Amino acid sequence: MKKAILLIVFLISLFFTSCEEVIDVKLNDSAPKLVIEAAINWKKGTSGAQQTIKLTTTTGYFEDEIPIVPGATVYIRNSANQQFNFTEVPETGKYVCNNFKPMIEGTYTLTVISNGNTYIATETLKSITPIKSVVQNYGGDLAGIVVRAFYNDPANADNYYLYKYVYSNKATSTYSADEDKLYQGNEFFSISDDGDLKTGDEIEVTHYGISKQYYNYISILISIAGSNIGGPFQSPPATVKGNIINTTDKSNYPLGYFSLSETVSKKYTIK
Repeated sequence: MKKAILLIVFLISLFFTSCEEVIDVKLNDSAPKLVIEAAINWKKGTSGAQQTIKLTTTTGYFEDEIPIVPGATVYIRNSANQQFNFTEVPETGKYVCNNFKPMIEGTYTLTVISNGNTYIATETLKSITPIKSVVQNYGGDLAGIVVRAFYNDPANADNYYLYKYVYSNKATSTYSADEDKLYQGNEFFSISDDGDLKTGDEIEVTHYGISKQYYNYISILISIAGSNIGGPFQSPPATVKGNIINTTDKSNYPLGYFSLSETVSKKYTIK
């Protein structure tokens, strides 16, 4: 019996000793890819003249900093051949335009020239309908307080939406995408995704009008990462090709998406 007990103690001690062993995980780092964050968002009721595009690259999994891309040429042309130049803000990876002219259903072409490669994408600026009201209800013990933002979907047109909810009680925002196939021409709503809302918490709801192509892209991205993706305009958690093409070397495609949206926002305080 004593020998059996000693054997068991020895095996247990061996198990815990092996659990403390440090394993050096070696990851295969692929070549950095250009990441183009080019979301042109026109807040309803404003001029939409100031817009920003950000250029970075992918990096190793254990790296703390995201490398920025300086020295690029960035501009957008509309269908009337007007060119809007984006000027680099030093040491930020951000390129800013102060005279952009948004036009609903206008067609725009983005050009980025960086490190000997030319990247191009074309998109259409989509409109958004106003948010009529924001309503809260109790969804039961599991859902907690639920918030809905109502709007009227335009009739006789196929519309696609991106919804963003920012919460004062959590660090991450939530996103969801929608199409009006089942409610075309009727009142509909976006809905919150936070089961821990309580009295006094604040929510900012933003609706984006988006194209069908962007809807398809963002739906894939959300399905991969979940609704808490930090932002659909950041680099995706997996290789998801956007609409930006490298015309110099098609195999070396960038990450990111060129989108143009009219947006509306409302803030709401939980009662």
